[in-house]
Amino acid sequence: MLSNRPLILFWTRYFNRPVDLAAIPQCSMPVEWTNDRRRLPQAAVVVFHLPNLREVADACKYPNQFWVAWSMESIVNTPVMLDASFMRHFDITMTYEMGSDVWVPYLPRAGWWDAAQRAPVLPKAEDAPAVHFQSSSFNKSGRDTLIAELSRHIAVDCYGRYRPNRKIQGPDLGPQTKLETISRYRFCLALENSIAPDYVTEKMFEPLAAGTVPVYLGAPNVAEFVPDNCYIDAAAVGSTAELAAYLRHLIETPREYEAYFEWRSKPLPERLTNQLERSARPWECRLAELAHQRPSERAGPPTGWPHPPFGYKAFLRTRLRRWQGKFRPR
Repeated sequence: MLSNRPLILFWTRYFNRPVDLAAIPQCSMPVEWTNDRRRLPQAAVVVFHLPNLREVADACKYPNQFWVAWSMESIVNTPVMLDASFMRHFDITMTYEMGSDVWVPYLPRAGWWDAAQRAPVLPKAEDAPAVHFQSSSFNKSGRDTLIAELSRHIAVDCYGRYRPNRKIQGPDLGPQTKLETISRYRFCLALENSIAPDYVTEKMFEPLAAGTVPVYLGAPNVAEFVPDNCYIDAAAVGSTAELAAYLRHLIETPREYEAYFEWRSKPLPERLTNQLERSARPWECRLAELAHQRPSERAGPPTGWPHPPFGYKAFLRTRLRRWQGKFRPR
């Protein structure tokens, strides 16, 4: 099975499309990547995107294969990750959680932070103090309630497909237009769709890049992923009325507001640089290294896992009734 170029197979799609093999970077450890399920017996590593669980079908685990459970969605939104009887079928986890075998955070790389620190903070031209972007109705963090209650006290301009009250003016160039829009506001509501440790997504990082203060609702350990004093923790302030009062206070006291940008002129804290170093190499390359391990070095199939052949269909019929297939991107 193993060769000088071990085969890594993406068995499932990534949401609604096959994994783009052309976008995978070159790694020092040579491997071959494929989406071709017919090559399953040859694969050293088989990757399953958990939000596409319905596509697992009759995959059979062959001796000395690594099976990878891959998900960038919050564990709250992917309950399979909490099901020990299911997760025991995998040798490797590859998620946003820091304890994963292959850690795949949303954390931008070091060069991104350098550019963000050099970028100017633009004038705040909008009348509303706060902006929010949201396109999904998924709401396990309570963000809908926060927005509704906060809007009773201060103006919040909402963009996106979900309950907007403003529209992008002019051509929408995607991420560039989004950052330019955020930059015109003093605050950006950075509200995750669910609350779980380590689940810190682009919602936090986009306002930092745009030169705007994030008002964050999400991971309880978010401080491990950002510089000191660069955001407002909505959960720590108190009621939404108190949060609105604090935002108004910052508007009325520019010196205190500008203190939220001091991180841009300071070295990044050691805890963050350690995270950046750990995640610096592409996850594809870290996975490729695992594919080169000798069979004796591998964890092997969990106790009680028959291989091959083994089909999932009976298992999935019962589990999918419980999970109801509710896997949706943000």
